[in-house]
Amino acid sequence: MSMQPPSESTSPVNPQKTRSGLNRIWHAAGYSLEGLRAGWGEKAFRQEAIAAAVLLPLSLWLGRSWVEVALLAGSVLIVMIVELLNTGIETAIDRIGPEWHDLSKRAKDMGSAAVLLALLLCVGIWAAALFQRFFNV
Repeated sequence: MSMQPPSESTSPVNPQKTRSGLNRIWHAAGYSLEGLRAGWGEKAFRQEAIAAAVLLPLSLWLGRSWVEVALLAGSVLIVMIVELLNTGIETAIDRIGPEWHDLSKRAKDMGSAAVLLALLLCVGIWAAALFQRFFNV
């Protein structure tokens, strides 16, 4: 049996691969919005989004320069980004099958650890900014 490349007449599995320019950007934006909607279905992401609705405007008040505002706001957004990636990992693992497997557990645990590290980073940045603002040591 010879391995021949797929013919150009066959349609790709994913139509996004054939799009280009503004059409590709438009569809990619739609996929991103669908991902945010799917994320909203996750309790942890909803909690983080609600916290972000408070913390992002607060970062404008707390930060004394654009760099401080960027660090404060960015740390909040990083938590949300990592949570979405963790949810994506968990969803892909769950699609493979519901049975317990060492590698599936490892992947899920590592995703969870990434969220924990992002949260610790965020808390550390906010704690330092609050300490500097109110205790100015």
